[in-house]
Amino acid sequence: MQDNSNTILSEALEAISAADDLRTLDATRVAYLGKSGLVTGLLKALGAMAPDERREAGATINIVKNRIAEAIEAKRAILEGAALSTRLAAERVDVTLPARPLQRGTIHPISRTMEELTALFGAMGFVVKDGPDIEDDWYNFGALNIPAHHPARAMMDTFYLHAAGRNRPMVLRTQTSPLQVRTMLAEPPPIRMISPGRTYRSDHDATHSPMFHQCEGLVIDRGITLAHLKGCLMDFLRAFFEMPDLRARFRSSYFPFTEPSMEIDIAWDRKTGAIGGGDDWLEILGAGMVHANVLANCGIDPRDYQGFAFGMGVERITMLKHGIADLRNFYESDGRWLSHYGASPFAPVMLHEERGL
Repeated sequence: MQDNSNTILSEALEAISAADDLRTLDATRVAYLGKSGLVTGLLKALGAMAPDERREAGATINIVKNRIAEAIEAKRAILEGAALSTRLAAERVDVTLPARPLQRGTIHPISRTMEELTALFGAMGFVVKDGPDIEDDWYNFGALNIPAHHPARAMMDTFYLHAAGRNRPMVLRTQTSPLQVRTMLAEPPPIRMISPGRTYRSDHDATHSPMFHQCEGLVIDRGITLAHLKGCLMDFLRAFFEMPDLRARFRSSYFPFTEPSMEIDIAWDRKTGAIGGGDDWLEILGAGMVHANVLANCGIDPRDYQGFAFGMGVERITMLKHGIADLRNFYESDGRWLSHYGASPFAPVMLHEERGL
């Protein structure tokens, strides 16, 4: 019995080792441990033995049975792992998203227009002035010849703030004109400055936003006339829109802080929307000679000094230059829109002369 058990164990281990798939391994299990298997046959033969022999032979057969079973399970684990790897390799599906194209950052259209304004007016000798978004009522209105009862406040009396310890109310600036007041109070003439920055009014539609950007300019010196104003703005408009023959007209208007005041229109084709062509006119900015009251409020003698001022919406001129129809697109953070209208950070702003105009 002992020799027979050892022979069966040796053959079984060899057969298990040679099995190269689960089906062959299962057939080996049945051949040795199944109901009609060789090990099962040995167990059945125990009944015909004497008690002492049966005890010794039974222990030996159980050892053989357990070793075969352990070898089968170990081999099964190996074959199942290999089968799983083979199946995964055959059924492999790439469920990952394709690599996103590399997107380079761009300069926002408003930021690029501000850079162009700074470069173009800088070439004319203007310096950039910056100041607070929250302004004193006097800087925002009073010093600019807009007293509390003035009807010009109607569309700008919007975002006021309570400021403890102040006699006058504070307001989110409705224009960048307060920087002109601050500059005239802080610096003696001659003055040549622009003030691009954020402003706030309670408007919101396709062409208006409660927060928008303006650029205002101021020149104060002796002997300043409307001719200087016209020459400065014509040079700017033709350089900004890259049209050396751009037509413009100056028509009378009213602003409380300038006298005389005017609106500047540029040639425009109403049918095609093209700038510079057609027989129609499109308002682009406002300007005028600085009012004597404003000069006096800022400590400048209007009998000795004169000046001109102008102001334009940064979003407006950007929309006209690039053909953008809706102002709200500027603030929606749409990556596709920004990549289309944005400017390369590696492309510097070029001045009028550098464009060959």
